[in-house]
Amino acid sequence: MKTPISIAILSLILATSPAAARDRWVPAQAQAWYDKQPWLVGANYLPATAINQLEMWQADTFDPARIDLELGWAEKMGMNTMRVFLHDQLWAQDREGFKARLDTFLAIAAKHHIKPLLVLFDSCWDPAPKLGPQHPPIPGVHNSGWVQSPGIAALQDSAQHPRLRAYVEGVIGAFAKDERILGWDLWNEPDNPAEQYRGQPKNKADLVTALLPHVFAWARSVDPSQPLTSGLWTGMTWAPTDTHRPIEAVQLAQSDILSFHDYGWPESIEKRIAMLEGYDRPILCTEYMARGAGSTFDGSLPIGKAHKVGMINWGFVDGKEQTRLPWDSWKRPYVLEEPTLWFHDVLHTDGTPYRPAEVKLITTLSRGGG
Repeated sequence: MKTPISIAILSLILATSPAAARDRWVPAQAQAWYDKQPWLVGANYLPATAINQLEMWQADTFDPARIDLELGWAEKMGMNTMRVFLHDQLWAQDREGFKARLDTFLAIAAKHHIKPLLVLFDSCWDPAPKLGPQHPPIPGVHNSGWVQSPGIAALQDSAQHPRLRAYVEGVIGAFAKDERILGWDLWNEPDNPAEQYRGQPKNKADLVTALLPHVFAWARSVDPSQPLTSGLWTGMTWAPTDTHRPIEAVQLAQSDILSFHDYGWPESIEKRIAMLEGYDRPILCTEYMARGAGSTFDGSLPIGKAHKVGMINWGFVDGKEQTRLPWDSWKRPYVLEEPTLWFHDVLHTDGTPYRPAEVKLITTLSRGGG
């Protein structure tokens, strides 16, 4: 048996972390919460009219009518959750307006019997987010406008961390007892290098690893009734007896419920689930389904159901995000031709299925079929 190096690292990190108002849930608490949920099935959600989190939520471009339409499509096919990204700059820009728009979104989601998992921070894609009008999609390029939260400037500047704390405590505090919310995903792929963009600091992973325990503590300081998580996303050494990377040590030790990403073949997701089952906590797969990489609904979704793992695929409706295009479009934009196979996404912009058999499978499994 290996002795995890993560224990010593984690002890050092947590020794300098602020005190929490509530403790991490013990496995029995987490399981009791999970037992009250249906089998969770949904998608990472951005309306077709938005290129990124800022465009989704800013007052001038917030589109409740479109959101209502699209979540109606999700409800019809049996989806009951959506993973939705927020942004720290939205809080700094207009906290009361942002809270009001989030409340509107939650009301729409509840109307369609959907409980969202809300994401506060994200280390993927553009490291220099800017408020205001967002640039149009780059033709032929996957996710050409998504932005990190916090941006690299704020991540590197400890003087801005009180602002980030105010955002975490403010947003979660405002909705800490709201039964319309499934949970809080505090940081998406925290040590993702976002290599598509220049200017990423070499110590980005160290900066996030140092900050993430504080983010968990800030979130717990407002005593949320919903669970907290941050998802594992790379590698294959997640079992309790494995040696974990420092960021994984924090995620595994701090999350109330465990979450992870898998864009591989069925054998890959099965292996990752088996590793995480060793912690005796509920498990959510918060990103999967990249057809060209081997991750499909028919390959992954039945495995998730068999293991009682919540399943949230990347992409719902094709739109300005352009995630029907593959990752390699950053090197070779699909300008003159469409890819042979859609990479992500379930529906065309008008709501018709890309593949009707996929929608049928989602509907059948989410409504109790086998």
